Amino acid sequence: MNRVRATRLIGSSFGLVFVQANAGALPDPVAIPLRVLAVAAFLVLGVFNRRPAPEETTAAPTPGFGGRYWLVVAAEVVGIAVGLAVINKALHTPTATVGWIAFVVGVHFFGLATAWSRPQLRVLGGSMAACGAAGMTLAFLGAPAAAVSTVAGILPGAFLFASVWWSSRTTA
Repeated sequence: MNRVRATRLIGSSFGLVFVQANAGALPDPVAIPLRVLAVAAFLVLGVFNRRPAPEETTAAPTPGFGGRYWLVVAAEVVGIAVGLAVINKALHTPTATVGWIAFVVGVHFFGLATAWSRPQLRVLGGSMAACGAAGMTLAFLGAPAAAVSTVAGILPGAFLFASVWWSSRTTA
């Protein structure tokens, strides 16, 4: 599996996780179709996606994901863990956790944009970080869990799926 296929699989996997983990806060008539659509999107975009990769913009492709990728992921994991501890233990607002996760995941795309010389990842990162910030704001204002989950969970999942789809488009 090459890097492009792996990143499509990873992106669609996390899109699936965001939707599945947050659809439970919605009423069943909404949650069930969303979950089915998320599984279908994961299969079409991540598992069975055979579209060719866009042309590389760098002169020499790097094998694997590289050390900078793992540094970005490590910072993301630490950021999520520390933030969740503060949100749950100090701020006592567990509904804000989904917003924090979306925010940190969004910010991590800025690091990946630099590490991989893929500035277009900043669009995804900014979109997800904005959803996360909005979700945390809603949570701290006491909004219903369904609203927080939709803004900070379902929408970022859709952005991840859209990003995988966009990256899969072939240039004619």
